[in-house]
Amino acid sequence: MALTTPQGLYFEDFVVGDKATSPSRTITEADIVMFAGLSGDYNEIHTSETFSQGHLFGRRIAHGLLGLSIASGLAFQMGFLLGTVEVFRGIEWEFTAPIFIGDTIHLEAEVAEVKAFPRLGNGKVTFKVSVKKQDGSVVQRGTWTLLVKGKPKAA
Repeated sequence: MALTTPQGLYFEDFVVGDKATSPSRTITEADIVMFAGLSGDYNEIHTSETFSQGHLFGRRIAHGLLGLSIASGLAFQMGFLLGTVEVFRGIEWEFTAPIFIGDTIHLEAEVAEVKAFPRLGNGKVTFKVSVKKQDGSVVQRGTWTLLVKGKPKAA
């Protein structure tokens, strides 16, 4: 089953190997400024062009956690998590390359594991996730584990 739907999928709908690709989103200077304000992370590698010119990447980069946050939003925009996710249970994550102002990113997700919890009426779904830039390079990757509602029992 494709992971594209206008509403959330139930635990039983997920099959190992199912894949989905999100819409894309361009990172702007406003994103970085707002994230710095929200998080309190005003590290100059994100906020000062002059400072950044003398460092590793030669220009400002987006906060790694900003990229992860946007990736989470892109996943929810695809629809298959809407209304059926009970909790975001865990994450393992790597920041593999910088995201610059003007880069366009998207998320690719693949169902890696499913485990039913019948007593709870839900199940664990683990996704392999990659965030890619417009050139196809991976900038972030890891696994997300979520608890997803099971299908309602017929009365």
